[in-house]
Amino acid sequence: MIDLHEIPKGSRLYFAQSAKLKREIEEKASKLFEKTGFEEIVTPFFSYHQHQSLDEKEIIRFSDQQNNLISLRADSTIDIVRLMTKRLGRSTKQNRWFYIQPVFRYPSTEVNQIGAEFIGNNDLSKSIELCGKIFKKFDLTPLVHISNIKIPKIIASELNFDLTVFERSELQKILSLDIDWLEKLACLQNPEDIDEVIDVVPTNIKVELEKMKILYEKLEYKNVHFSPLYYVNMRYYDELFFRFIDKNSTLAKGGSYESEKLESTGFGLYTDALIEAIKNRRTRK
Repeated sequence: MIDLHEIPKGSRLYFAQSAKLKREIEEKASKLFEKTGFEEIVTPFFSYHQHQSLDEKEIIRFSDQQNNLISLRADSTIDIVRLMTKRLGRSTKQNRWFYIQPVFRYPSTEVNQIGAEFIGNNDLSKSIELCGKIFKKFDLTPLVHISNIKIPKIIASELNFDLTVFERSELQKILSLDIDWLEKLACLQNPEDIDEVIDVVPTNIKVELEKMKILYEKLEYKNVHFSPLYYVNMRYYDELFFRFIDKNSTLAKGGSYESEKLESTGFGLYTDALIEAIKNRRTRK
């Protein structure tokens, strides 16, 4: 028997301090977005195309009136790009959009997000800087990890490795190959050391490292760590990628992607993780 006060595992409840802080985060973020030239979009809770963004195992599905499969919104990015290019493109030329809304993953996980999409813009530094400005409003300077998803894909293909080795961060299996340039690549963390690694890696990997270097050089935000062998299995982030980390908690993720034949960039900030980070900082004070 389920008690009347119980809520499903994975769902969210905000009250008192957490509700107030959630509202504060959303208000400060929305003002910053608007000041930076963004407009807000709130996408439908239901979608026909979520399987194009995520693994189908993560999607909560049911049927519409004509028995077509639809799903609860599990991701915002691709829906926003599709809606702007296919449905609303004739009525607006705006290409900067932000959203404040939850997504839902199977079986019953609710994830509140604040995100932004730069449609038709491939400069990922703008997303990183925008995240940094949001964090600065709460006196946070989390470490940002910069990676390039193409690098582990190239290595896996050429050395006959399964990508799950990178996805699970099984570094020992990678180092066991005893390849000098691969060891140097695995140890690369400090952005100032990237030129030494670029000099020794194969040409196709050198091209991808150069992209990471150029991105870093554009940034004013300098609390940066390189993770060239990091891999995340996502349907749309396909090249440069970043994560903001605070005490092993991921505050935001973002990257470059192509959708509807447009090169774009964007990010999602995890509201609940940010609430905890702010509460911890204010407690320490």
